[in-house]
Amino acid sequence: MLWQQLNQTVELGWDFYAPVILFVALITLAVPVWAAIGAGAILMLAMSGDMPLSAVGESLFTGIDAFALTAVPLFILTGDVLVRTGLSRKFLDVAEALTCWTKGGFGSATVLVCGMFAAISGSDAAGAAAVGRMTIARLVESGYPRPYACALVAAGACTGILIPPSIAYIIIGLVLGISASTLFLAALIPGILILVSILVTNLVVNRIYHYEGGEPMTFGEWASNLGHALKSGWYAFIVPGIIFYGIFSGRLTPTEAGATAVVVTILMGFMLRTLSLADFPAMLLGSAKVNGVILPIIAFSAPLAEALAIMGVPQGFVQAVTSVSEDPVIIILMMIFILIAAGCVMETTPNIVILAPILKPLADNIGMNEIQFCVMMVTALGVGFITPPLGLNLFVVSGITGESILKIAWQAIPFVLFMLIVVLFIAYVPALSTTLLPAIYQ
Repeated sequence: MLWQQLNQTVELGWDFYAPVILFVALITLAVPVWAAIGAGAILMLAMSGDMPLSAVGESLFTGIDAFALTAVPLFILTGDVLVRTGLSRKFLDVAEALTCWTKGGFGSATVLVCGMFAAISGSDAAGAAAVGRMTIARLVESGYPRPYACALVAAGACTGILIPPSIAYIIIGLVLGISASTLFLAALIPGILILVSILVTNLVVNRIYHYEGGEPMTFGEWASNLGHALKSGWYAFIVPGIIFYGIFSGRLTPTEAGATAVVVTILMGFMLRTLSLADFPAMLLGSAKVNGVILPIIAFSAPLAEALAIMGVPQGFVQAVTSVSEDPVIIILMMIFILIAAGCVMETTPNIVILAPILKPLADNIGMNEIQFCVMMVTALGVGFITPPLGLNLFVVSGITGESILKIAWQAIPFVLFMLIVVLFIAYVPALSTTLLPAIYQ
């Protein structure tokens, strides 16, 4: 019904359907997403004739000519250096000391260290790989079934794009023309809520199935363990401290904070003698590979967005949805459903560059704050990292452990349900996204 309304509103022809069919076919054939988007955009422009193809080159350059994008490889590189220097293990020691008194303590520590890693790298896949290698074997030794241990790490790593600094917020800010620093501030409370929901889910599941016990501990023993962990690893928290203080105080842009974090982490690695010049080629190559996947997608999203705007697809989509229902509650549910479904079959970056320009006018039409819309969108897409068929984190932890993706996905269902509850709160309670912002955004 919605598709029929959209077709009637915009009068879509083969200049729209043919590029869409081409895009789906290329994705099905495992062609890189950036190439599929680019081919679809160029075919759409060529068939519609609304924009000369000679302008595509300029549009591609304009799409990535943004200082904020420099932060993406810097945060990725910071996370890589963090792992190679062994500083990430200091996070685990502190997280374990914080939660050792609870039943399911090491499971909770695993989730916390995922959040700590997210506050530095901004990447969920990197967090899943780094934390998974450190914790999954120990989780199994503690009594957790291997599929559940993998699901726990995969869910915790979802915070990689939800807790600032986040690559996803940099990208959506670029696409919609919103400051990344503002989005980082808005995402702080929702990101923490997602982290708490994963912690609570693990505690509930652990209480039901008794995976991991907890040894009774006096306050003095707990304080002593925590003090020892902080004394031996306090310096690891300098890096997230620089990032958070620099960005949220306004003294540093996200790019400047990322650059500072890289330099400080490298210097710490040299001081601890856990990093050498021989490690640099592999680190830089890893960061370049990830950045090489993201940038072409953003570049080709510019001509695609222009083509869709010229054809009136975003405006037609708004009219089509509001013709089905004008109730904001229903419209928000429809947007969440679209985002969850999209997150199940495609990664966050292409989803953002394709769907943000289409759904943003719909959010504006119902009076949703643009900052709240961005946070809702990224959070809803984040759920897709642990939902088949393309749940990226499921593939990462499966690759580490050799465990079946379907078994991991089945164990991840409770985490998905609790995360969806948080998504609904974010969508219907604007204060969760705007409380920390200046009055101009509220």
